[in-house]
Amino acid sequence: MGTAVRGGGASKEGRYRQTWNLDSIFKGGSGSKQFAQFLTNTETDLSTMKMKLEKAAAKDAPDPEEWAYAIERLQTVGMKVREVNAFVSCLTAQDVHDKEARRLGGKTKELASLYRQLFSIVDEQLLQFTDAQWHAFMEQENMKKIADNLQERRDLAKEKLPSEQEQLIQKLSTDGYHAWGELYNTIVGRMKVDIREKGIKRSYSVGQAANKLSDKNRAVRRHVFRQFEQAWENEAELFTGTLNHLAGFRLASYEARGWENVLKEPLMINRMKQETLDTMWETIEHNKSLFTEYLHRKAELLGVDKLAIYDVSAPLTKEVPQVSFDEAADMIIEQFGRFSPEMAAFAEKAFKEEWIEAENRDGKRPGGFCTSFPIREQSRIFMTYDGSASNVATLAHELGHAYHQHVMNDLPYMAQGYAMNVAETASTFAEMIVADASVKQASSRREKLQLLDDKLNRSVAFFMNIHSRFLFETRFYEERKNGLVSQERLNELMTEAQKEAYQDSLSEYSPMFWASKLHFHITGVPFYNFPYTFGYLFSMGIYARAAEEGSSFEAKYTELLRDTGRLDVETLADKHLGEDITKPDFWQKAIDFLKEDVDTFMKLSEEELSSKK
Repeated sequence: MGTAVRGGGASKEGRYRQTWNLDSIFKGGSGSKQFAQFLTNTETDLSTMKMKLEKAAAKDAPDPEEWAYAIERLQTVGMKVREVNAFVSCLTAQDVHDKEARRLGGKTKELASLYRQLFSIVDEQLLQFTDAQWHAFMEQENMKKIADNLQERRDLAKEKLPSEQEQLIQKLSTDGYHAWGELYNTIVGRMKVDIREKGIKRSYSVGQAANKLSDKNRAVRRHVFRQFEQAWENEAELFTGTLNHLAGFRLASYEARGWENVLKEPLMINRMKQETLDTMWETIEHNKSLFTEYLHRKAELLGVDKLAIYDVSAPLTKEVPQVSFDEAADMIIEQFGRFSPEMAAFAEKAFKEEWIEAENRDGKRPGGFCTSFPIREQSRIFMTYDGSASNVATLAHELGHAYHQHVMNDLPYMAQGYAMNVAETASTFAEMIVADASVKQASSRREKLQLLDDKLNRSVAFFMNIHSRFLFETRFYEERKNGLVSQERLNELMTEAQKEAYQDSLSEYSPMFWASKLHFHITGVPFYNFPYTFGYLFSMGIYARAAEEGSSFEAKYTELLRDTGRLDVETLADKHLGEDITKPDFWQKAIDFLKEDVDTFMKLSEEELSSKK
C-alpha cells in the first residue's frame, strides 16, 4: 500500500488505518460477550461496594483504616466504570444507528450514576470525621497520594445536600437529566441535511454536512449553511424541549442546594475562581479589536464587504493542498519529536496500534473527541478526517489529550481527574506545535497566509465563538429560572450573543447554533464553553515559556500535566509557572504571543492585495 501524494486528497489506503481497533479493548462490538461479562462484574462490584459503604457509615465511630481501604477499592471500581463508559461512547460515535450500543449507553449511565451515589456516601463520611479521625485517616499511606483530592471532596461536600438527597438527585438524573442529552443525540443521529451538488440533491449526516461548511466556494458554503440551519430548524421544537428540560433539572438541583449562581458548579468542577474567569474574559475583550481587524482583512481578501459566519473558517485560496492521513501522521510525529521525543513515540504508537477513528463515512456522529481506558492504559480518538489543514490540527489536538492521559496513567485514579479547562491545555499545546511548524515550512506567501489564517481561526473561535456560547448560556439560564424559554427567544439570545462576541463584525449569524452545537446539550459537564478558552490561552502562556526555555522545559511540562488532577488552576499556575492568573498580566502575555501571528498575517495580506492591483 502506497503513501498518498500531497495534493491528492485524504486517501483511505495507506500505512495507517483510518478506523480504530476496538476489539483489542472488548472483542465483538456492541454484541461482545466479553464486554457483557465485564459490565455484569462492574455492576456486581458497585452493589457490593454500596453494601460495604453503608455498613461502614452505620458504625458509631468510623475506622480510618476501613475507610481508607474502601476509597482505595472504590478507585478500582471507578476505573471499571470509566472503561465501560468509554467503550460504549466509542460504539455510539462510530455508528449512530447501533441500537444495541444505545441500549448499552443507558446501562453504563446507570452505573456511572451509581458510582456517583457511592461517592455521596463517602463525602458524607468525610464531613463526619472529627479532626483527630481526619488526621488518622489522612495518615494512611495510600491516602497521602490523594490528600489534595480528599480535602477537595470534603470541602465540596459542605456545599451539597445530605447524602440521601444527593443520591436521590443522582438516581433521578439517569432518566430525568441525562436522558434529555440522550434524546438530543438520538434526534441528531437520524437527521439528514439535503445539499444540492451539480444539480443533484444528496442527503448527508450532520457531521458530513458540517465539513462542507468550510468549502472553498462561497456559493457552496452559503447553500450548505442555509440547508444546515434549515435542518436544525425542522427539529427545533424537539431541541427546544431537550435544552429547556435538561437546564430545568440542573437549576432545580442548584436551587435545592442553595446555589444561586449558575456558574458555581462549572467553576467548582474546573477548580477555578470567578475572579480568574472574569479577568480572562476582560483581557480578551480589551484585545478583540486586533482580531476584528483580521476579520475585516479576511473579508477584503475574499472579495466581500463583510464576512458571514460561514466565511470565518473559509480557506483564502481555492488551491488549498489536501493532506493525506499518512502525511498528517508523519508531520505530527516529526513535529512532536522536536519538542519531546516521548510525545513523538506516543503519537506513533497511537497511529500504529489503531487508536484513531478518522474515516470519512456516513453514520458517524459529528465532532471529535478523545476518551481513555484507564485499566488498559490506552486512549481512542474519534474524528472525521477529510484532508484539510483544520483536520490536521484536530488530529494533533486529540493526540494531545491522549498524551495528557498517558503521563498520568501511573497516578492513583482520583488524582487523574483533571477538569475540562486544563484538559484543553495539552491538546492545544500539541496543536500549536504542528500549526507553528506548518507556517514555518510554507513554500509560498499564499500558503503561509492560508496556514496563518487557519491559526487565527482558532483564536477567533476561542475569543469570539466560544465567548458567544458563554454569553448565550449564562443569559439563557437566567431566563430559564423564570420558566420555559421559547424557540424564538433562544434564536434571539443566540444572535445577540454572537453579535456582541464578534463585535458586530459579521454580516450574517447562526440563530440555530443553540441547537446545532452539541455542547449546549451535554449533561456530563455544565457550561461546556469557557474551559476551552481557558485551556487555549493557558496553553499559549505555556507554549511561549517552552519557546523561551527550549528542550529543558519538557520535564517541567510533564510535571505540570501530572498535577492537573489535584491542584486548582491558580495553584497550578503559581507552582509551575510562577504566575498569578487572577491578574491580567499572564493572559495579556499569552494574547501578545498570538498577536505576532496577526501582525504577520496583516503584513503578508497587504502584500498579497498589492500584488493583485
